[in-house]
Amino acid sequence: MPNLIAVLVSAVISMIVGSFWYSVLFGKTWMKLSGITEKQIKEAKKKGMTKSYVIMFISLLVMFYILGIFIEYSGASTAVQGSMIGFLIWLGFLATTMLSSVLWDNKPVKLYWINTLHYLVVLVIAGAILAVWV
Repeated sequence: MPNLIAVLVSAVISMIVGSFWYSVLFGKTWMKLSGITEKQIKEAKKKGMTKSYVIMFISLLVMFYILGIFIEYSGASTAVQGSMIGFLIWLGFLATTMLSSVLWDNKPVKLYWINTLHYLVVLVIAGAILAVWV
């Protein structure tokens, strides 16, 4: 069983990275490519986004718990090994399945890269944390 504290820390770090990623780094570009306006963001904030954040946090807990299982099964015990497992999970599952947004939903390739590379970063970080925090 993965270390639950490491799973929790990974989820918190992922939320922090995501808030930075989708505001400071790529916020304006992401909004434009997603067709989201400043007005829609303000309206969503007024309505309250707590439910969305809670659901996202729970999904991250599940994702990192499962990542921890993969890390345990692989025998990874260093940050580099854990990061490699995170990278492989990203490459084999997320990068491939998220490509459907470009192929079938006609989303811009640049939006695919913004969203997909976010998951690469958090999976690599979480993989390192989960591998060394036993």
